[in-house]
Parts: sequence; C-alpha cells; structure tokens
Amino acid sequence: MIFSRKRADAGRHDRDERTTEVLEEYAVEEGLAPSIARGPYDISEAPSGVARLDLGSLHIPAVPEVEVRVQADQQGVIQQVVLVHGTNALQLGVFAAPRSEGIWDEVRAEIRQSLVNDGATAREVEGEYGPELRATVHTQDGPTELRFVGIDGPRWMVRAVFQGAAAVDPAAAGPLAECLEGLVVDRGQEAKPVREPLPLRLPREVAEQAEADGDRPAEQPRQV
Repeated sequence: MIFSRKRADAGRHDRDERTTEVLEEYAVEEGLAPSIARGPYDISEAPSGVARLDLGSLHIPAVPEVEVRVQADQQGVIQQVVLVHGTNALQLGVFAAPRSEGIWDEVRAEIRQSLVNDGATAREVEGEYGPELRATVHTQDGPTELRFVGIDGPRWMVRAVFQGAAAVDPAAAGPLAECLEGLVVDRGQEAKPVREPLPLRLPREVAEQAEADGDRPAEQPRQV
C-alpha cells in the first residue's frame, strides 16, 4: 500500500506539473503572463508602446536629454554605442551566450584580471543587477572611475559600463539607468559563438543621411 500510494502521489504531481505548464503556455499566448518589472528585456518579453531606436541587436528607449552616440564603419556596422547625459556616459555592448547558463561571472573575472594587469584598481560589489565591478583606471587626464555591470539574458549578455559620477554612485545615473532598464535585446535565431558581439547597425535612414552629409563619428568617451 505504501508503494502504491507513493506512485499515486507521484502521478498526481506529474499531472499538476503538466497542468501548470499548459496554463503558463496559455497565459503567454494570451498575453496574460506577468511582465518583467525591469529590463534589459529579451525582444520576446519587451513591453509594447515604447519609442526605441532600433540598432539591430539593441533597441534603445528614447529617454529625454539622453544623447545616443554611435561609431560606425562605412557599411553602417556599429563599433561602439555610448549614451551620454551631462557628465555621465554609458557604453553598451551585447554578446552571444549559451542557452544553458550565463557568462557574466566568467567575463567579470576576466575583466577584473585585465584591469589589474593594466595597473588599475578593481573591486567587486553587489549592485542592482548582482555582482559588478568598480575600477579606477589611469588615463592621460588622470584617474577615471568606471563601473561594469553585466546582465545575463536568454542566449545573450549585456555589458554596461558607466563613466562619470554614475560610476561611483549608481543613484547619479538617472536617465542612463532608465535607458538600461528599458533596453531590449533582439538576439535572433542564428547560431553564434559564445561571447561574439551581436550585430549592431545604424537604421537605414540614418546611415543614408550620414553618407549623404559626409558625417564623421563624434569624439567618444573613453572606450573600455
């Protein structure tokens, strides 16, 4: 009887799990599933009705007083994305990751070692998105504070680097933090090597206008 009763309980548990899965799938299909409170979002989970700049793998929300600066080649392929607000800057990068696990822990350790090798000081702290790095690097203009934030998503990782007062005090990030929270990642379905940067491109109309005007990339905050 004990063995039979356990088998019955196990079967009920299996049925409960299958029922839950069906209900969850139905909720997603019908738009009833609870939304994620804060991004970066995968494009499959991104809130609708938000104005965003489509740069391919990254869709950046339009936030007042935030300037989006990009450095692109002649084909319109973006090499660097930097958001600027006042004296603060936020550099964004997005990379391929495996389906099974995140890569920020490993990447963070490598960034820290690289900083130390270059003579910078780096320490790990707990931030809003989990473990992050805060570093002081030496430049021609003197010491510069940087804050490295990593967010693991489904088959992607966003790396965000704050510069300025926002590197020391997260509360000073203001609109830049809002941009990060509203960021959307379009990973695509193509197989890509882990850590490969996901493709970023200028919107077609912007690329055509830049080519017509002969624009040159503006001076960027320090690339890291």
